[in-house]
Parts: sequence; C-alpha cells; structure tokens
Amino acid sequence: MMTQRSPVPRLRDYQGPAILSYGFRPFFLLGAVYAGLAILVWLPVFLGELTLWTAFVPRDWHVHEMLYGYLPAVITGFLFTAIPSWTGRLPVQGRPLLVLVVVWLLGRFSVTCSAGIGWLAAMLIDASFLALIAAATGREVFAGRNWRNLKVVVLVVLLLIGNIAFHLEAHVSGAADYGIRVGIAVVVLLIMLIGGRIIPSFTRNWLVRENPGRLPSPFAKFDTAVVIFSAVTLLVWVVHRDGPLAGALLAAAGILHVIRLGRWAGDRTFKERLVLILHVGYAFIPAGFLLASAAAFDLFPASAAIHAWMAGGAGVMTLAVMTRASLGHTGQQLMASWSTQGIYLAVIIAALARIAAVMVPVWSGALLDIAALAWVIAFFGFAVFYGPSLMRPRAASHRD
Repeated sequence: MMTQRSPVPRLRDYQGPAILSYGFRPFFLLGAVYAGLAILVWLPVFLGELTLWTAFVPRDWHVHEMLYGYLPAVITGFLFTAIPSWTGRLPVQGRPLLVLVVVWLLGRFSVTCSAGIGWLAAMLIDASFLALIAAATGREVFAGRNWRNLKVVVLVVLLLIGNIAFHLEAHVSGAADYGIRVGIAVVVLLIMLIGGRIIPSFTRNWLVRENPGRLPSPFAKFDTAVVIFSAVTLLVWVVHRDGPLAGALLAAAGILHVIRLGRWAGDRTFKERLVLILHVGYAFIPAGFLLASAAAFDLFPASAAIHAWMAGGAGVMTLAVMTRASLGHTGQQLMASWSTQGIYLAVIIAALARIAAVMVPVWSGALLDIAALAWVIAFFGFAVFYGPSLMRPRAASHRD
C-alpha cells in the first residue's frame, strides 16, 4: 500500500500558502474543527433546544455530517498525501486543492441549509466533492499504473454511491437507513485495508529499532481472506442486519479480526504511543462486528455496533493517522507529546462513553455528555496543537 517509486520530484516549485502545499494540511485541520463543531451543534439539536434549517431529520443530519462530511475530509487528506508515494507523481496543491476545499465547505453548508435550497441541490453540491476525489485519485492511480491501490479508488466510489443513496432515501422515505449502512461498511473496509498495511509496517519499524523480539506478521493470505470474508459479511449486514445468518457471519468476522489484530504484536508497543494508538483504534473493528452480531440476535441495540465502528474505529484511527502524518510531513519528531497523548485519551473516552450510553440506558444522559465533551476536546485539541504547524511552511532542509 505504501510502495515508493523514485526518482520523481515530490513537489513542484510551489510558492503559495503553506496550508495548500499538501492535501493533509487543509483537510486534517478543517476536518478536525468540523468534527468538534458538528458535535457541539448536535447536542442541543438532540435535546430539542436547537432546530437546523436542514431537510434531514435531526439524527440523519448528525450521522451524515460525521459519515459523509468529516470522514471524507480526513480520507482525502490521507489519500492526497499517500498517493504521491504510491505512484511517484506530484501531489495536488495550490489552486486545485483550494477548489476541493471550497467544494467540501459548500457541501457542509448545503446539507445544513437543505430545507432552504432544496434537497436535490443539496445532494448535487454535497456529492460533487466525493465525485471529484474519486476522479482525482483514479486519475493518479491509472497514470501511475499503481494497480494494487485501485481498490481504494473503488471504495471512494462506493462511498460516493452511499452518499447519493443517503440523500435519495432520506427524501423518499423520510429517513436514511441503507445509505447509512453502506457508508459505514465502506469506512470499515477502508480501515481494514489501510490499517492492515500501515499498522504492521509502523509496528515492525519501531520494534526492529527499539524493542527487538517478536515482530508483527506481514500482510498475507490470511489477511486477504479476512478482508474478503468481512466484505461479504458487511454486504449481508447492509441488506439485512438482523437474523441468524447475519449474526453468525458478524460473530465470525469479529473473531477473525481479533486474531488478525493479535498477529501484529501490539502488546509490545506500549512505550510508543504513536504506534499503540493504531492498535487501539483497530480493536474497535472486531468490537463493532461482535456488537453487530449481538444486535442481530436482539441482545443489544444496533447503534452500539455503529458507534464502536464510527466513534471508536473511525474516530480513533483518523486521529492516530492525522497526528502521525502531520508530525512526519511537517518535519517534526515522530513522538507523541503529552498533548497528543491527551487527545488520544479523550477520543478513546468519547468512543467508550458513547457505546456505553447505548448499552446502559439508565446512565445515557451523563454518558452522552461525557462522550460529546471528550470528542470535542480530542478534535479541537488536534486543531489547537497541530494547526500552527499545518499552516506554516516546513523547514527548508526538509520536503513534504
């Protein structure tokens, strides 16, 4: 996944604002700010204290803006930073990058104000961002003949389809359901694919240098089998999430991911928080499968699994990748400072509290408050601690 091609220059002679010199800079920063703002808005909406000018029902606005608003920004930041390494081609920067940022911002405005501008206009504006990202990533992968990463482009296209389905379903039925599950399934698959490459790789690199001994197993046939089985399982879950078939498949997928995670030697990385957090984030993937299995047998509400995958898997993994990539590509030492460890702890607390709020309804009010506060601290914390380095040029002796 992270194959380098050389020798190819990594940057043009770029003279514009540093924030537009590489994709991770604007999208990580704006994504983090929006993740915090969206939750600050959501709590009073959830409590009936605030009404948004959106065509979506309140729950759907919340889900959409986290699933198809925040996450595509971070995915774009990651892909536009990784693709030059995968293909050896120059990165998207300057004016083209600014256009993408503006389109993403317009999408957030159009969804929130869709009752005024109309659902169809909102859908077209909102969906145009993922359409542009799919086209840009597809162009780079094809031009660089980097066929092994074509699957990532396919998943971006599926995320676009899920977003369109979300809008259509919400308009026709009054609330989205399948569009939500399609988006969640795609995000889980992206974590499985990308996490399955970077977690063993980063873990191996650190262990070889700092803690010789048992090393993580590299991506192998077992991983391929687990990903394929999980993809089939998620397809079944999207179509029909309840019943013994879905429950059995989800339980089996959860067990397989527990085994997969155990093969990566995460227990040996406690001293290196930048690596450990990746293992912690991935642990929410099997947790989500197992909770979804329990929900299929009517043992727990389905939202417990959804929040394990989204608040846990996606929330923790995105912050883990954002912090590591931001440090590395802005020329800083790859080390988790106390502030970075603080935002890691906050997002883990947010995920656990949000899952617990579903499973222990008698405490749901307090747990929801804790989850929201911790989430806002985590993502605003990223913006505060990493924003300055994302907006200023890297040292002249280094290159992004």
